[in-house]
Amino acid sequence: MSLKDIEEAYHRIKSVINRTPVMTSRMLWEITKASVYLKCENFQRAGSFKFRGAFNTICQLSPEQKKRGIITHSSGNHAQAVALAASILDIPATIVMPKDAPIIKVNATKEYGANVVFCDNSLESRVSTTKKLITEKNLVLVHPYDNESVIYGQGTAVYELIKEVGDLDMVIAPLGGGGLLSGTAIATKGLYSKAKVYGVEPSIADDAYRSIQAGYIIPSIYPETIADGLRTSLCERTFKIIQKYVDEIVTVSELEILNGMRFIWERMKLVVEPSGAVPVAILLSNKIKTKNKKIGVIISGGNIVLDDFFQQLKKNLI
Repeated sequence: MSLKDIEEAYHRIKSVINRTPVMTSRMLWEITKASVYLKCENFQRAGSFKFRGAFNTICQLSPEQKKRGIITHSSGNHAQAVALAASILDIPATIVMPKDAPIIKVNATKEYGANVVFCDNSLESRVSTTKKLITEKNLVLVHPYDNESVIYGQGTAVYELIKEVGDLDMVIAPLGGGGLLSGTAIATKGLYSKAKVYGVEPSIADDAYRSIQAGYIIPSIYPETIADGLRTSLCERTFKIIQKYVDEIVTVSELEILNGMRFIWERMKLVVEPSGAVPVAILLSNKIKTKNKKIGVIISGGNIVLDDFFQQLKKNLI
C-alpha cells in the first residue's frame, strides 16, 4: 500500500467527488498557537469522507459483481456513501444498520435507493446479519474499512489537503474502524515523511488506543459514545497500517467532543457531527503540542440529527 495507490484512486474518482473546502479559524490559531487547516468533508457528497472510499471501490467492480448487487454494514455514513455510489452506478444495494442508527442517516440511505435491513446494536450482529444475507443472496461485500480500495479512497482527502496547503507538520484524523486514519497516514507519510499523524477516538471507545498499546486487537463492545461513527473496532488490515504509519493515538472525553463541536458550530458556522469534531476537540484540550506547527485536520462528516433543536425552536414560538 503506497502513495501511488492513493494517487490512482484520486484520479479515478475526482470527477465524481466534491473537492471539499479547506477552512481556517483565527480563534483556533490563537488558541493552539499554530496554523490549522480544516479539510471539511462535511461538504462531501452524502455528507462525509466515506463517499470517496465507497465510490472508488464500487466503480471497480466487475460487470458480474455489479449485477449481483452489493451489501455493507454501517451505523450511517458508510451506509449513505455506498447507497449513493450504488445509485450513481445503477447497482442494487443492501445496507445492514443497527437499530439505534441516527434516523437522519437511515432516511438518507433509503432515499438514495438502498434496501435497509436492521440488526441489533452490536458489531457481532452487524457482521452476522451481513454474512447471512451474502450467503442467501450472493451479494458482494463493500466493507466499511477492511478493504484496500476503500482505504485508498479515504486517503484522497488528505492528499487534496496537502496538495492545496503544502507540507504539514502534523495531521489529525478521527479513528473508528481505521479506514480514514489508514488512508490519511499512507498519503501523509508518502507526501511528507516527517509529518506526524495522530488518530483521535473517544475515551469511552478507546479500543484502538488499547489495541496499539497491547500489540493485538482489543474489540470494541459498541460503546455509547455520542460519536456514533467511531464505535467500531479495528481490523487486522487497519491495525497493521496504524502500527506502521501512525505516530500516536489520543483520546477525548464526551464533554471535550461536545466542546469541540460547539466551537466549530459557533465560531466557524459549520455543521459538523460529533465524530467529525474529535480532531478539533483534541486541539482545544491541549493534549498534544501544537505551538508553531502547521496542522491539517480531517473533519470527517456533518450528518447529524437536528430534529430536537428545531422542535425546541417551534415550542418557543408557541
